[in-house]
Amino acid sequence: VPVRWDALPRAVRAAVEAAQNKKAAGLVVLDLSGLGAFTDYFVICTGFSTPQTQAICEEVEERLGRLGRRPTHREGRRSSDWALLDFGSFVVHVFSEEARRYYDLERLWRPAKRLEIPGEPADAFPASQAEAHP
Repeated sequence: VPVRWDALPRAVRAAVEAAQNKKAAGLVVLDLSGLGAFTDYFVICTGFSTPQTQAICEEVEERLGRLGRRPTHREGRRSSDWALLDFGSFVVHVFSEEARRYYDLERLWRPAKRLEIPGEPADAFPASQAEAHP
């Protein structure tokens, strides 16, 4: 059963909207609650350049800052491959296309419920990359 958009915590929705605002591609939210994970949600998206990845991260931090939320941990913001913002109850991952295929978090966390985001194509970044990108 997919998670309903309006049932997501406000901060997770704000992170998705911030990433959309900076033209992040393939946005997906995975609900990890109940799987014994270290966080409840992953927000996963793709940036196509280092400046775009940085802009996505900055927009997410700014938007969540307005809600009184700050990341407890940051990784890779100067890298174009993978940037991570850990907000405790959820983690935002911004990947390059190549890194997203390589790490394939959607496959690794396949048991998680996948949220379809309003305005995002359902198959924007398929769960199994092998078939989509030979």
